[in-house]
Amino acid sequence: MTKKTACVFGASGGIGAALVAQLAARDDIAIVHAGARRQVDGGAKVRPFRFDLLDEASIQDAAQGMADNPPDLVIVATGVLAFEGGAGPEKSLKAIDPAAMAQMLAVNTIGPAVIAKHMLPLLPRDHRGVFAALSARVGSIGDNRLGGWHSYRASKAALNMLLRNFAIELRRTHKEAIVVGLHPGTVDTALSHPFQRNVPEGQLTTPQQAATNLLSVIDGLTAVQSGDVFAWDGEPIPF
Repeated sequence: MTKKTACVFGASGGIGAALVAQLAARDDIAIVHAGARRQVDGGAKVRPFRFDLLDEASIQDAAQGMADNPPDLVIVATGVLAFEGGAGPEKSLKAIDPAAMAQMLAVNTIGPAVIAKHMLPLLPRDHRGVFAALSARVGSIGDNRLGGWHSYRASKAALNMLLRNFAIELRRTHKEAIVVGLHPGTVDTALSHPFQRNVPEGQLTTPQQAATNLLSVIDGLTAVQSGDVFAWDGEPIPF
């Protein structure tokens, strides 16, 4: 069995930490690069690195540091739904704040795009490689029935479009590469905590279960699915 290398950006978050732990426990994984703003702890397989989602130089340095062990799997487990000390997602267009919207796009859209810029070229050209970024069902334009949450929805819709663009471009040089967005469901993390009151019973999952679900989806993907967005149960989400 050929062992693989994985990389998780956002390794200190609830889902990110669970992904690192589960990847490190797998027999088919030799190395897990685990990135966060602060140093993360890990076992013998884990290679911690620091990066700032809003600092391209730190992302470029991280990518260069993996050149000797380039990843077969890259997962971007970063994102924000509401900023500390600020208002939650907008319920009305009257609540739109340009600065807050720009910050939301910087974290949820531009940051992952910059990671893709530096990490996608490292994916293998001669065999399967996967780049997956955490998205959200509410980023679907076709599935939008409730409105609201303007900045968050827009940031994830834009991310989904970028992932489709990257998939098309990468297909020209990496025939077996897969680029996808993943919706983890509602997970018991700091991101969702202020909004868990309205979650129906049984629909809130642990980070560990979310990581299991996401890795199961990733394992089942093929190159023809590159550019799409999938829910935690493997069902495609419309754009």
